[in-house]
Amino acid sequence: MAREKARLRVIYDDEVVPALMKKFGTTNRLAVPRLEKVVVNIGAGDALQNIKLLDAAAEELGAICGQKPVITRARKSIAAFKVREGNPIGTAVTLRGDGMFAFLDRLISIALPRVRDFRGVPRRSFDGRGNYTLGVKDQLVFLEVNYTKVEKVRGMNITIVTTARTDEEARELLRLLGMPFRKAAA
Repeated sequence: MAREKARLRVIYDDEVVPALMKKFGTTNRLAVPRLEKVVVNIGAGDALQNIKLLDAAAEELGAICGQKPVITRARKSIAAFKVREGNPIGTAVTLRGDGMFAFLDRLISIALPRVRDFRGVPRRSFDGRGNYTLGVKDQLVFLEVNYTKVEKVRGMNITIVTTARTDEEARELLRLLGMPFRKAAA
């Protein structure tokens, strides 16, 4: 039984690749920037006192992404924050393939428009190598989260890793995929 391609992947193959080839003058489809992976993580530093908060965050992230998250641990001790090396401090999911396209489709078309007073995502959140990081302040914008079971409102970081060599190429790729960037100040 063959799985159906994600809607955003079909748009990428049929519309985005030809548009990027035309704009940047590439003749080879493989030289066009593409999405490599999407990393979603939730920091739960308050889990040092109550480990159940970390379990709840992991459960919510799993529901949002459709994949079991990994527990991230502190790399080094920081006395000011009462963190010891190896303490669990968050959860993360790395999405690739159709799961990545399905998640981005839900993010762009459903979750971001539900953000209160949404005027678009920042245009300057690129890292200089074609990767984009977006912060979401509230996990409740995702329909998969049951808001009656939420113990604490948490934010999350979403990093979109691309094969683009410049931020301009990555911005154009995300714009063509439907990412709602803020209007430039006039």
